[in-house]
Amino acid sequence: MKNLTLKQLRYFEALSRHGHFGRAADVCAISQPALSVQIKELEQSLGTPLFERGPRKVRLTAFGEEWALRVRDILRAVDELGDMARAAQAGLVGRLRIGVIPTIAPYLLPGLIGHLASAHADLDVHIRETVTPRLIEELTNGQIDTAIVALPVFEPGFEEVALFDESLMLVRPIKDAERPVPSPEDLRQMRLLMLEEGHCFRDQALSFCNLQSAAAREGLDGSSLSTLVQMVGAGIGVTLIPQMAVPVETRSAPVVISRFAEPQPKRTVGMIWRKTNPLAGQLRQIANIVQQVGQELAG
Repeated sequence: MKNLTLKQLRYFEALSRHGHFGRAADVCAISQPALSVQIKELEQSLGTPLFERGPRKVRLTAFGEEWALRVRDILRAVDELGDMARAAQAGLVGRLRIGVIPTIAPYLLPGLIGHLASAHADLDVHIRETVTPRLIEELTNGQIDTAIVALPVFEPGFEEVALFDESLMLVRPIKDAERPVPSPEDLRQMRLLMLEEGHCFRDQALSFCNLQSAAAREGLDGSSLSTLVQMVGAGIGVTLIPQMAVPVETRSAPVVISRFAEPQPKRTVGMIWRKTNPLAGQLRQIANIVQQVGQELAG
C-alpha cells in the first residue's frame, strides 16, 4: 500500500460525512472530478472499495464504515497537534470553530462576535448553527472546537461550563393580555406550539408542562422560534421562548409576553468542549466573554 496523505484522509472524511461528491468537493474547496480521482486513488492504494456509488448518493461500504472511525481519530489527533501549538502562543489566534444551537445563535451571536473581535483581533471565528445532537457528534469528531448549548449534555468526554441562566417566557395572542398567566397544568389544556423534534428547547418546554412529546402533536411543530411566534400572533395557540429571543421575535407580532409564577422555568446556557482539547485554557477565556454577553441578554 502506498503512503497515504492527510489530504486524502480529509477528502475521504468529507465524502463519508456528506454522502455526495458535489457537496464534499465544495467543503474541500476542490473540483468534483479532482475529488473523485483522489478517492479512487485511495481505494486503489487500499485494495478495496470504500464507497458504494449510487446515482444521487454514495454510501460507505462495511470496510469504509470501520475505516472512517479510524480516520476521524487520526484527523482529530492531527488537529489537536495544531491546537497545542496555538495554545503555546500568547493569546488566541487562528481559526476557532464554534457550534451554536438555533435557539441561541440569532440572539447571542451579534453581540458575541463584536466582543470577540475587540478582545482577540487575530481570531478567525467560524460559526456552525445546528441542533445539539449534531453539535455533539461534530465536537466528538473534531469538526468544531467548542459549542454553546443548553446544559447538561451528559457526555463524559466533554468539559461543561455553565455560563448563565435565562427564563422561559410565555407568548400569547394580544387578545389574551388581560388574562391570568396560566399554570403548567393550564398549559396542558391549551394548544401549545412547539419546535420540531431534535431541538433541546422543545424538551425543556415539554418538561415544564409535564407533557410527553406525543401529547404536543395536535399543535404545530415549527422549525424556528420566529415561526412559532408568528403563529401565536395569528391566534393559533401559545408558545414558550427563551428570554433572549423576546426583543427579536416579538417586535413585529401581535403578541403579549408574560412571566410564569415562581418557580419560573429556566434553562442553563453553557459551553462544552472535548476534555482532551489543548485549547481548554483559551476556551475558558471565550467562555468568559460568552457569559458577559449572555447575562446582558438574559436580564
